[in-house]
Amino acid sequence: MALAERLKESRINKGFTQGDVADHLQISRQSISKWENGNSYPDLDNLVKLSNYYEISIDELLKENQDLKKRIEENELKIEDSYRKLDFIRGTSEKDEGLILLILSFISFLIAPFGLIVAPVIIKRNKKNKHTV
Repeated sequence: MALAERLKESRINKGFTQGDVADHLQISRQSISKWENGNSYPDLDNLVKLSNYYEISIDELLKENQDLKKRIEENELKIEDSYRKLDFIRGTSEKDEGLILLILSFISFLIAPFGLIVAPVIIKRNKKNKHTV
């Protein structure tokens, strides 16, 4: 149950109207309505006054739904795990890309000298094969 629902339930259990509560807190009835509809939340001072007026503890007003809290924690763990996996994937792909670029630059560095050495050898062998045919 959300804070808005607990505020409304507490007010109804005491038999108060929104106007009664608003008069007690010296605020507008629309503010009470916004709190009970979940459109806004009371500040700490008003929360303490509501707690006293409804004769319930602040803990009871703010107490979270344990099932919802457990699901939120499970989802946060799943999200954290997903981020960890994503970071690993991103980290791995960047390292692989860097390695590939390093290998390509090394090969391109070797290709020109290799071509200068291999080309005359190929031409010489080609001339020998033409004369024998």
